[in-house]
Amino acid sequence: MSVAELTRNAVDVLPRGGLEEKLKLGRPLRVKLGIDVTAPHIHIGNGIPLQRMRAFQDAGHTGVLIVGDYTARIGDPSGASIERPIIAPEEIDRMAARFFESAYTILDPERTEVRYNGEWLAKVDFAEVLRLTRSVTVARILERDDFAKRFAAQQAISVSELLYPLMQAYDSVAVEADVELGGTDQLYNLLTGRDVMEAYGLEPQVVLITPLIESWDGSKMSGSKGNYIALVEDPNEQFGKTMRLPDELLPDYYRLVLERDLPAGDPMDAKLQLARFIVTRAHGPEAASRAEDHFTRVVREREAPQDVPEAPLPEGDPIHLPTLLVEHLGVGSTSEARRLIAQGGVKVEGSPVSELDLPRATLAGALVQAGKRRFMRFSAA
Repeated sequence: MSVAELTRNAVDVLPRGGLEEKLKLGRPLRVKLGIDVTAPHIHIGNGIPLQRMRAFQDAGHTGVLIVGDYTARIGDPSGASIERPIIAPEEIDRMAARFFESAYTILDPERTEVRYNGEWLAKVDFAEVLRLTRSVTVARILERDDFAKRFAAQQAISVSELLYPLMQAYDSVAVEADVELGGTDQLYNLLTGRDVMEAYGLEPQVVLITPLIESWDGSKMSGSKGNYIALVEDPNEQFGKTMRLPDELLPDYYRLVLERDLPAGDPMDAKLQLARFIVTRAHGPEAASRAEDHFTRVVREREAPQDVPEAPLPEGDPIHLPTLLVEHLGVGSTSEARRLIAQGGVKVEGSPVSELDLPRATLAGALVQAGKRRFMRFSAA
């Protein structure tokens, strides 16, 4: 596989000519990607560096996924205005399992090495921390935009946050990375990895920077903003969200997700092809076909789906509608459910409802709709 194919869509590859030199080593390269298991959703924007890792795997190289179970105790401060909360180990394990489910829709599991950075960081003593801190200056760390802005605004920056880039860089030392992948928002951390590897007497890694992807609202796709298309989620949701994309974003999505040029012709046809690809990659072609039928019937023809799942109502009278939406219709949180109700986005038997608590008799046997694509019929039992 050529260098051009390995680096397809890369924003930059540093240093210039570095990857070509690595490939001349004549052995499988170790291609590292640190994963943020604390992200609320794993979306197709996260899939862009995974696609680069898969290209390396297809060329015979090894993908090394670093689960930041130890660094998650600090949280990557990239883009953050405040220090992030510490996360419990069991929650990290749960989120890591969710990440792998998504990642393996793209990666080859046979060529993927999974490592947890607690393997080595938990064993680092204070003398080693001091050695690590000598590899970079405070002035260099404060060059980061997020730190510089917080420092200028006299907002608190803990020493543990300053250490985060060094801890991520130490991961590259521990696994002897040849290449590290990451989005443009990770550039500082990745370049710090080169400095730290050199300080430890290792050949510095090559840094391959991938682009971020824009969503339908004109901002960067983000799980926390809710403007995402997840790598793995309900097929109808994936299909419907993809169809929300404005036509002007299609060239970028074809280039970054399908890795081919946008075909000439009707943008609607192109969008349908993109939606089929995204659902097929996660769930297979039959699920994509059903999702397209669902989209045509529910969204384009504004009819209820033919096959509506059913569930029994919980105990009690009245029924708290936000809880019902979270537990049965895939709404992310009760606060999101309340907003949806307030916006008229929740219907019972086709009529919008504004109440948060509804009589049990109103919901018994009723068809409940949340948004445009989520339906459930509830039985009294």
